[in-house]
Amino acid sequence: MANQAVLEISAQSRKEEGRGASRRLRRGGNVPGIIYGGDSAPTPVSFDHNTLYHALRKEAFHSSILTVKLDNDKEVRALLRDVQMHPYRQQVLHIDLQRVEGNKKIHMRVPLHFVNAESSPAVKLGGALINQIINELDISCLPKDLPEFIEVDLSEMNVGETLHVSALKLPEGVSAIMQRGLDPTVVGASVVKEVVEEEAVTAPGEPVTTAQAAPTAES
Repeated sequence: MANQAVLEISAQSRKEEGRGASRRLRRGGNVPGIIYGGDSAPTPVSFDHNTLYHALRKEAFHSSILTVKLDNDKEVRALLRDVQMHPYRQQVLHIDLQRVEGNKKIHMRVPLHFVNAESSPAVKLGGALINQIINELDISCLPKDLPEFIEVDLSEMNVGETLHVSALKLPEGVSAIMQRGLDPTVVGASVVKEVVEEEAVTAPGEPVTTAQAAPTAES
């Protein structure tokens, strides 16, 4: 399990809003966005497109608390909440960020990193396949406790076993969000069995019968 990464990105405040203003920003190599939440009013902002595009390629950018350097004189702590991408171009169209307050719990989807599968009895001795059913986990925690990812150790997994959310070892201060009465399966180990069909072999010229007729009583 990893502690949250410290990631920074610069942004500029913007006064103009609307589709026309957003198009002009994009033509100039920028991305319109908004920072909302907390006790402050929503703040329209813009980001350098290339910087933001490469930041979005990092897993940690999606699950860490970001430090947004606004107008080079203010810092805003925020979480990435939504990204709109162009349907076929490598272009970011819009980004939403939510302010973070230190004393309020946050809800976040955090990636799961599976380790030691190859050394587990299921794989090493049983030839099983590891089926990863969930790759992200909904969690709740204070901002200071937010992990960049949660590690799932599979070194003790045996054939036929499954691991559920309730069995995950979560960092201190972090709890999983589950619907009442449900405990989703995270990963399972199973062996793929090959089905071999036996074909009936008959001698040449010998008729193949599927059923034997019942004898008829003679009068």
